[in-house]
Amino acid sequence: MVEHRIPENLNEALKLLYHGDYQVMAGGTDLMVQRRSLSDTPLDFPKNMVYCAHLQELRGIRKEAHRVEIGAMTPLEDLLCHPEVPSLLRRAIGEMASPAIRHVATLGGNIANASPAGDTLPVLYLLDAWAELRSLAGSRMILIRDLITGPRALKIHPEEMLTKIGIPEMHFSHETFVKVGGRQADAISKVSLAAAADIVEGKVSDLRIAFGAVAPTVVRDETLEGAWEGATLSELKVGVWRLLDMYVPLIRPIDDQRSGKHYRHQVALNLLRDFIESLSEPTSEPGR
Repeated sequence: MVEHRIPENLNEALKLLYHGDYQVMAGGTDLMVQRRSLSDTPLDFPKNMVYCAHLQELRGIRKEAHRVEIGAMTPLEDLLCHPEVPSLLRRAIGEMASPAIRHVATLGGNIANASPAGDTLPVLYLLDAWAELRSLAGSRMILIRDLITGPRALKIHPEEMLTKIGIPEMHFSHETFVKVGGRQADAISKVSLAAAADIVEGKVSDLRIAFGAVAPTVVRDETLEGAWEGATLSELKVGVWRLLDMYVPLIRPIDDQRSGKHYRHQVALNLLRDFIESLSEPTSEPGR
């Protein structure tokens, strides 16, 4: 029979993870669905559970030097309108679930669920976000793109807990998050794209592209992005088909109940093409 524990503080939670075989639950909006029963029987949890969404030590949004730090148990709704949260992340959260779910769901939970369709993940990859993992022995930092190794697979030790997310401060002249789902709201992504560019004096200073739901993990290739650094805006637009060809082998969606792989593949390329074609020389430099 599994145990269910509600620690009073972070240290107590870390002790439970160190001494026993526990799984951490945050808001539970993903985990409760995964473990639901088709009858009226209790949820089918395979291991001991430790509930941590209430821990105030793991909540909050703090602006530090050149970065924002977000407690892993901070509800998504708190992030949605917070001025220190990057606008691209707020845009993605605004297209997630319903307000009721966002009041319970957490950023740490969306990361730890490690779904290729997780809406915040393309943005976090694009922004070079990192996670703090803490145990009784101490803490370590790891880029989120290195933390996630596959669907629901993480480089995290049994005694560790995801406690904080850090996002470096960045500025772009253009950015977008596009989610394609079965309906306009409260839908799981069939395909998603987070993209950003900084155009300075007619040249590409920075280009970042991240796809969700088209491979086992978020697709981002910094080498391909860097190949366009220094190109003129005109060269980028004329070369858009060459850019698309570069991403063709990286986009490897599957057929499932939500969509077909051929549809997902074409839509992903269409979204990227639309973003590149929308770029223009900025008339001002907001945020600089």
